[in-house]
Amino acid sequence: MRRSGVLASLLLCLAVPAVHAQNDMREKIAELLTFGVCGQPLCLDLDGQAGNIHGNHFIPSVTNGAGTIQGFLNDAIALNASNFPISGTSGGLTVKFVGGLPVKTSSSLGPVFGERAQTLGRGRFLMGANISGIRFKTLRGVPIDNMTLNFTHEDVGNPGLGDLPYENDLVQVNMSLYVDLLVSSFTMTYGLFDNMDVSVAVPLVNTSLKGRSTAQILQIGGTSLHYFGGTATNPILQASTATFGSATGIGDMATRMKWRLLDRDGLSLALLGDVRWATGDEKQLLGSGKTSWRGLLIASSRFGTFNPHLNVGYFSRNNDAANDAMIANAGFDQALNDWTTLAVDVLSEWQVGDSKFDLPGKVSYVAPAVRSITPLPLPDKADNRMNASIGFKFKFSGASTIVTNAQVPLLRGGLQPNVIWTTGLEFNF
Repeated sequence: MRRSGVLASLLLCLAVPAVHAQNDMREKIAELLTFGVCGQPLCLDLDGQAGNIHGNHFIPSVTNGAGTIQGFLNDAIALNASNFPISGTSGGLTVKFVGGLPVKTSSSLGPVFGERAQTLGRGRFLMGANISGIRFKTLRGVPIDNMTLNFTHEDVGNPGLGDLPYENDLVQVNMSLYVDLLVSSFTMTYGLFDNMDVSVAVPLVNTSLKGRSTAQILQIGGTSLHYFGGTATNPILQASTATFGSATGIGDMATRMKWRLLDRDGLSLALLGDVRWATGDEKQLLGSGKTSWRGLLIASSRFGTFNPHLNVGYFSRNNDAANDAMIANAGFDQALNDWTTLAVDVLSEWQVGDSKFDLPGKVSYVAPAVRSITPLPLPDKADNRMNASIGFKFKFSGASTIVTNAQVPLLRGGLQPNVIWTTGLEFNF
């Protein structure tokens, strides 16, 4: 009870109003494309004295280039903050009551992020606290610390770029972006009936972002009309900028319910419903801004101390910027001894429908030679993802378990890290 009191105190601490960043975190990526004092992305004016009448000719390219990637990155960060890893609903000891007496139904400490069909048992509690660290590394497989974006000139002459020589000029931006999430989640599961568990998870999310970029004007047209500063005879063709920021607060809270449908010696089946509520501040990249839900069919079995499981279901994001997904997870937990369990899973999401993120198409030129330029260095593919999850559970007292886990991408879609590490504690009583 002392341990549960400490955990309850931690949960109450989360009720304190969140401390947010002073500025809108969603604007940080736009700052990496804003050079000088004019306040607009790709406005060619470093000091307000350039006198460059052509200084606004690259701004329309932002809508089709950086504007697209800015929105995609922001949404991807917010969705990952919302889709934080939650440990399984029925870790540790699970029981059922036969003739009024509790009968053990588990032979291990259970999976970490996979789900087994067993329920805790009427009147039993599972309380947990874990922390997960994520540093994003790739966007659709492209490193985000070394992205090159190409911004083309506005078509101001006859239809078709290049008929005026200066329409061939480019602004090329090399961008380095570093994004980290630190999610502390607090969970409580209660055995409402022998065959039904209810669960709540409260995340405290810290999102931090920093980046730098360097823009270079390529005067391909052979003119001196475009420059960040200076004069036409002595132009400044390169400019740099940087940004950083962080925000901390409550993320998207989750409620879950698991209903065991079947429990036989060779097979157990259950249904799991999971709702993520839009409690995280979307502007600060602490949540998705939309309520989402998952539905899973869980099948599990037991062969001595070896416990395989399979989870299939649907993930409705309810978001105009991200697709729904089919969920397919498979794995096992293996008791190595009385106090150690190995948990292995393959966790995957498969995009439903055509991507809602539309990459800008290639920009074509008609003169002086017919050619095309790719604005964004991203492949046009579905944002499917698959992670290998490997973890251990160590029982160190009658009701307490230490949890460690690492997830490594096997298939890269959307915004992903190289590894997601998790550590935490569970109390089962």
